[in-house]
Amino acid sequence: MERLTTLVDVAGLAARLHDPDLVVLDCRFDLARPAWGREAWAAGHVPGAQHADLDRDLAAPVGPSTGRHPLPSPGDFAARAGAWGIDERVQVVAYDQGNGMYAARAWWLFRWLGHRAVAVLDGGFAAWTAAGQPVDVAEGARAPRSFVDCRDRGATVDAGFVAANLGNAAGMRLVDARGADRFAGQNETLDPVAGHVPGAVNHPFTRNVDASGRMRPAAELRAEWLRTLGGVPPTTLVAMCGSGVSACHNLLALEHAGLGGARLYPGSWSEWIRDPSRPVATGPAS
Repeated sequence: MERLTTLVDVAGLAARLHDPDLVVLDCRFDLARPAWGREAWAAGHVPGAQHADLDRDLAAPVGPSTGRHPLPSPGDFAARAGAWGIDERVQVVAYDQGNGMYAARAWWLFRWLGHRAVAVLDGGFAAWTAAGQPVDVAEGARAPRSFVDCRDRGATVDAGFVAANLGNAAGMRLVDARGADRFAGQNETLDPVAGHVPGAVNHPFTRNVDASGRMRPAAELRAEWLRTLGGVPPTTLVAMCGSGVSACHNLLALEHAGLGGARLYPGSWSEWIRDPSRPVATGPAS
């Protein structure tokens, strides 16, 4: 079957459900209720789907200088992927409750470790159930396989890179995926300091989807992202957000629009503000 590398619709996933080389990951999560995702999975999920928890599986424990969702170590994530039954032959499909924010984090992690056959279910579990597709409560465990870490070491940048390139428009187009209010330093409820990295551009990830939580057409995304890029190539784009999660949705949208090559600042705002010497800006995007 065709390898899926960005999105799959409900019909496409339903047609593959019995493929032995398909692994479905349920990434539903709620920042305000961390236990909710697993409870939702236990109550009913896409048949065969295994639960992938943002805090446990898609991030490492928070450290004294990290953001809220540090990247898992490559070895830890490779081991987890193998335990899910994933190797180089497997097509991975990730979904969450709707717009893909959490599923996109799983999508990006697999690509970071060199596994390109990974896609996000467009519209998530909401689209699956709205289409009348079956829901199961079985565990969905699979025989383990060996997942090999072939990570792309150029897929990320760190705080040092961001600091060194402040004001370097040719070398870094820093794009923040948070909502406009948080970017401006208003209504901050998750982090102890409000605002954004000076020079960053605001492109809320919610602009990538329509009212139903499905990704907008690729041509629309491309036109909008070219405006955000402002004439620089996508390879200069560094995606960030509050903790490196919703930024992955922007990277998924860019890839779907044919504008690949952007990088992730995994620590994002919650890491940036750990060091009080790093500059902070407030106010709306210019």
